[in-house]
Amino acid sequence: MRRNQVIFPPVPGQDGPFDRQLSWHACRRRPRGHHSTDQRGSGRTSVSPERRMLMTTAAEGGELDRAHHGGTAGPPVDRDGELTVLSAAVRDAVAGRPGLVVLDAPDGRGRTTLMNSLLLEAHAAGLRVLRAHGTAAGHTAPLSTVRALLEPLSGGATRGPAAGHPTARPGEDLRGRDALPRSDVRAGDVPHSVLAALHEVVRRAARERPLLIAVDDAHAAEPASLRFLAHVARRLAGLPVLLCVARRSGGGSPLLDEIAALPMCRVLRPLPLTQDGIGTLARRLTGMDVDDGFRAACRAATRGSPVLVTHLLTALRDARLPPTENALAALDTQALAAFRAGVVRLLDGQPTTVRRAARALAVLGDGTPPETCARLAALDPGAFARCLTVLGALGLVDARTDGGTWSFTHPQVRAAAVTRTSPDERSLLHGLAARLLHESGADVTEVAEQLRQSPESATRPWARAVLREAARDMTLHGSPERAVELLRPCVPPGHEGTCEPELLLDLGLAEGRVDPSAGAARLALALDRLTCPEARLTALGGLAGALMRLGEVSRATALIDRCRQYGADSAAAARSAHLLEAQLLLVATADRETYSRLLDSTSLDLGLPGDTTARRALLASRAVVCAARADRVAEARDAARTVLAHGTPVTDAVSTLGSAASVLLYTDRPREAVEAFRQVLDTPHVRREEVYPTLLALTAEAHARLGALTEALRATNVALEGVAPARATRLAALPLAVRLHTLLDEGDLAAGTALVRGLPDPMDDEAWQWNEVLCARGRLRLASDDVEGALDDLTECGRRQRAWHRTSPAVSSWWYWAGRSHLARGDRATARQLADDAIESARAAHLPCALAQGLELRAATEAAQHRPLLLQEAEAVLGTTSAALLLARVRVARGRALHRCGDKQAARAVLRKAWEETYALGAPALHAEAHTALLATGARPRRPVPRGVDALTRSERRVAKLADSGLTNAVIARTLCVTLRTVEVHLTSVYRKLNVAGRRELRFVLRAADEGALHAVGA
Repeated sequence: MRRNQVIFPPVPGQDGPFDRQLSWHACRRRPRGHHSTDQRGSGRTSVSPERRMLMTTAAEGGELDRAHHGGTAGPPVDRDGELTVLSAAVRDAVAGRPGLVVLDAPDGRGRTTLMNSLLLEAHAAGLRVLRAHGTAAGHTAPLSTVRALLEPLSGGATRGPAAGHPTARPGEDLRGRDALPRSDVRAGDVPHSVLAALHEVVRRAARERPLLIAVDDAHAAEPASLRFLAHVARRLAGLPVLLCVARRSGGGSPLLDEIAALPMCRVLRPLPLTQDGIGTLARRLTGMDVDDGFRAACRAATRGSPVLVTHLLTALRDARLPPTENALAALDTQALAAFRAGVVRLLDGQPTTVRRAARALAVLGDGTPPETCARLAALDPGAFARCLTVLGALGLVDARTDGGTWSFTHPQVRAAAVTRTSPDERSLLHGLAARLLHESGADVTEVAEQLRQSPESATRPWARAVLREAARDMTLHGSPERAVELLRPCVPPGHEGTCEPELLLDLGLAEGRVDPSAGAARLALALDRLTCPEARLTALGGLAGALMRLGEVSRATALIDRCRQYGADSAAAARSAHLLEAQLLLVATADRETYSRLLDSTSLDLGLPGDTTARRALLASRAVVCAARADRVAEARDAARTVLAHGTPVTDAVSTLGSAASVLLYTDRPREAVEAFRQVLDTPHVRREEVYPTLLALTAEAHARLGALTEALRATNVALEGVAPARATRLAALPLAVRLHTLLDEGDLAAGTALVRGLPDPMDDEAWQWNEVLCARGRLRLASDDVEGALDDLTECGRRQRAWHRTSPAVSSWWYWAGRSHLARGDRATARQLADDAIESARAAHLPCALAQGLELRAATEAAQHRPLLLQEAEAVLGTTSAALLLARVRVARGRALHRCGDKQAARAVLRKAWEETYALGAPALHAEAHTALLATGARPRRPVPRGVDALTRSERRVAKLADSGLTNAVIARTLCVTLRTVEVHLTSVYRKLNVAGRRELRFVLRAADEGALHAVGA
């Protein structure tokens, strides 16, 4: 045949046009000595630029679909070593020497790309090219791949052997027949005469011109053709023939393994793309350089699979997004359709067992134990492990070598694994998966998630029990929407009257938080059918909550009287009524009008003994209302202490203990509040509670009042973990407000400004949590010299706080910062009125911190000569508290006031103390203010004295720990073999450095240091 008759038809297969195009889009030269090939033989000569250009030019002639991919052709990426070996083999064939190369790689790794490169190189070098594809249509009969391979020789100048046709019958006329045998040879028994005759065809063709015999996807060829290839491979000596066989890794063909084991064979195993290779490919496809973050993210999503990398880059380019890590994460399902389709094609070319394994993984989800996945795929563990290895080689699954954990590299890979599965089959698979997980003891939420996607299975008794348990757990921990989603398939529309009343109860309780109207209707139906008194009382509580959310306060409160009609005895009825009333108070805090109407119609008696869980729940709810209103503050504080003394995390709800701790904070007992919040946050599963962010925020507020600004920031950091400012809800509002106040206490105005940037407008939501955001934002605006903006926020905050009955000056500091804003505008009268109102309320309620803050504001409105007395009173009041930061602020103000009055010596003493305290607290802004004021008095302060646990010496720390354990000074002295006076000196130094007044506060400080700040806030 003539040279120009050699053509390269498009090859069907799994590498596809993307894989062939990939090799022309990027190139990265490997470091010297780095090869992914078998090291037998020689041939490390580099591919010349002229040959690479010739390969590129030939490819542009139609082999690659450039119009579809729109890239600039170029050498393959990260394949310099392989191309060098192939080029050397072509040169050897031209020189008359034989060659044998096996391309061994998973699908999508670039087998066809390298094969095409070899074909173009051989064609340019003048070799006769014979090519076949193991997966070509019709190549199922014995020797059909060989016939396709040698067909060009039968029709050209080269004919078959001069001897008789190996399949001819005696006396048969062979004129006009080609040299190739018929395909009626049995697959498992190819006569040697047939193999010899076919080899003679190859040998004669090689005499005329060097040959390249290339077989792609040889693993899919029929056994008879593989026998011929092995026969030729063993007889290449002396022939100018280059035999190249490309196969899928792990194909398991003994004949191909035999070829690869021959001494003259070079086995090339292309590696995944490196991060540098991905960067080169990105530059070729998008024309832009990419950073290390994008390269790492792209490789993590594809495991370096060239075809998957190309699809991701193409998706970015088509979506007109820059090749950045954020843009890659922002790609939606529609933009990744081509990527998903490429994965589907990749999976379609795999064996059935691999596809079943991928489908099982997709159904069960990331991280499921491989044993369970193997059972769903109906494979033994060994076969499943091999399939998992194949999927990892394809770049679809990340599996550790121990086989213990795995995950899909990208969500769209998981979607692609079930694309070929019908909805009915998928539902059946999820039902089987739920059963397998249930039998293996998996968590009910995992089982429920599978049942949610299998409505047919959800109607079975065992499935309903699992769904109810999972739904109760989700409702309890703040995910009622998920609970409703799980339970609704168990109660088909129109069957409410026939299903189990307990199931109706569970669904109604969950719906009451999501859709109060529907929840109330279901709970009413359940109430009429339930027979168990406890279940009826639970239904009443859920119905009351739903009615409160609908704003029907009168109907909800009427249920408290109805509640007493149920129960086996009057004590049970009373407990249920108490729980219901506490629940109503808690639910009402979600709506201002409902809350106001409920307070007008409910009792706030604080005389309950707190001996039962129900009474403690009601007592805590009433106490927090009274504390917020500055009403009977001492009684509210005692009630909170009663709840905390008798309640435990095992017997009492998190909301009960959290409310009691809040009372201590709102009654100016921050040290006690921190200790109480610590106990609540140590409760198991507290992270799953809806009130968890609020508890962390209140803990941070208590830390901030104590001057522990670092702990406050850590607590709010935990509370805001994963919260996007633009999508912040009322649950995140209080942590945001406390964090902003703390940043301003540290003097970090830039961080505070960045925090509020992008937040929803607090004016748009009437929830009480957003009131605190208004206060903090007003303070930020004041610090930024936006006095009018500050007054707008703070005035609105005050209005809303009064509407919410949060009128205690110890609850929120809006009035203090509003007074400061009025002073900045020159309005002393309004500032004085705000201060006087706070002082009056704080004196009556015995709120020392609020009183001191009010006195400080009042002093700022007075003439210079009247300020020291007011500030002295404020300092004296704070001396009995642990509010270190507020005390330091008052001392700075008093020192300045004394200096203005001409008493430099007294001013210097007060300011020096404030200067040391602010340094120990870590409040740089206030410390700088104290430093400036101290210098103005003529003082020359030395370096501040270290404070805090880290400032303790080894001996002081040892004595402090023994004192914390409860030992007396005398016992400590005998234990350490020191004098009693030495122990007293050490303890005095410890108290001074830790800024504590005695052993009780010492215990709190040391425990916080030992447990770590994150543990102290419940992280």
